[in-house]
Amino acid sequence: MPATAPDLFAFLAGLGIATQTTEHPPLFTVEESRRLRGVLPGLNAKNLFLKDKKDALFLVVAEEGAAIDLKRLHERIGARGRLSFGSAERLLAVLGVTPGSVTPFALINDRPPSVQLVLDARFAAADAANFHPLVNTATTTIAGADLLRFFAATGHDPLLVDFSEGAEPADL
Repeated sequence: MPATAPDLFAFLAGLGIATQTTEHPPLFTVEESRRLRGVLPGLNAKNLFLKDKKDALFLVVAEEGAAIDLKRLHERIGARGRLSFGSAERLLAVLGVTPGSVTPFALINDRPPSVQLVLDARFAAADAANFHPLVNTATTTIAGADLLRFFAATGHDPLLVDFSEGAEPADL
């Protein structure tokens, strides 16, 4: 069984990570989530579940306004061949979430780790970042440093990318 939102909150609490969660009507797209701007401080994300031609999996977490060129992204992140979206079935099987609820918190379900996390470097340095807590009926705010601690605890070493300028991957 994949982790639930309460499981996620217990995991974060066990790591000593403080978060704040706001419940809201279901949000399926970045456009819909813009309704919460001004209510939730911090960076907001678009999350893409992708696969390359060899079926390697990637979770791309970028600031919501970032322009991502899917035709060239594979070159920047070391994927083998062009990237395409992973199926809803594979998303559920690997990350335990459905389309509209994709979130970096879903890496709690990627055991053993099989998904390469590609993280917009702005999130690592953020005072506050907002993501769905495995469901799209709430948004959880977390500090960037704590987000990195969460990734380490789940066995995911993020590839930091500066999506704001088309720069090469950054080192942690």
